[in-house]
Amino acid sequence: MEHGMALASADAPLCEGFGPQTPRDITNPEGLNPVMFALAPEPAQMNLCNIHTHTNAEHKGPGFSVFVGDGVNGGYACNDAANLTQEELRDPYEGEGAFGQVSPGDTIEVHWVYSSCDIAPGEGLGSCLSDTCTDPVLRVEAQTFLVVNDPEALDFTTFDYAGATNEAGYHQPMMLPAGTGEPVLFRGSTTGPSYTQSTCSPLEVTWSVRPQCARVDISSLHRWAEEGNVFNETESHGVRQLVTAPELLSPIE
Repeated sequence: MEHGMALASADAPLCEGFGPQTPRDITNPEGLNPVMFALAPEPAQMNLCNIHTHTNAEHKGPGFSVFVGDGVNGGYACNDAANLTQEELRDPYEGEGAFGQVSPGDTIEVHWVYSSCDIAPGEGLGSCLSDTCTDPVLRVEAQTFLVVNDPEALDFTTFDYAGATNEAGYHQPMMLPAGTGEPVLFRGSTTGPSYTQSTCSPLEVTWSVRPQCARVDISSLHRWAEEGNVFNETESHGVRQLVTAPELLSPIE
């Protein structure tokens, strides 16, 4: 969940006076950050405000624990990324697809962002706020995917927003990923490469991160961009490096 513009050097001191930060290793429940806030309601009781992706995974989890590197193009890869077939790795778009910064063999982490504000889904984190709702309760549902050239893999467009609301009147995606393990729920912040352990995000976010990867068809990501999406997403974003300092992490209950 990307937000912010300031960059900080890797050797700067830890930021102080902020709430718990994200991303994290979801297998490690330890954390010393004392800032507590109420966990957000379930997704069906909030408005979807944004969907976006990061290449590679920002979080580290049981199914995505292969370290790719530090920096904005680092993060973690799905564990079986190195075991794909030649056909699964073939790029039918030869690097010219409508959705940029992603190719077969890549790992992406997708964020479905929800807000307590009375808003409609749109572009960027600004879509989660309004003039009359400047301090919303925020929630992110996260799923890490291994991108493959395989029409039998998941179709990303089935997880998109199609202009629908549920019976309670809240904007919702057509569906959320299932079958990738019980999501790990914890308190954190916004993410994205603008933040580090020395430049913290001030926003409070309830995270729900699924622990296993799923496979998604590269062609469906390109269709998502080709057909136009209300989020104006045309490429995958960079990552915020893993937050490891216990002082910046919340305990996972």
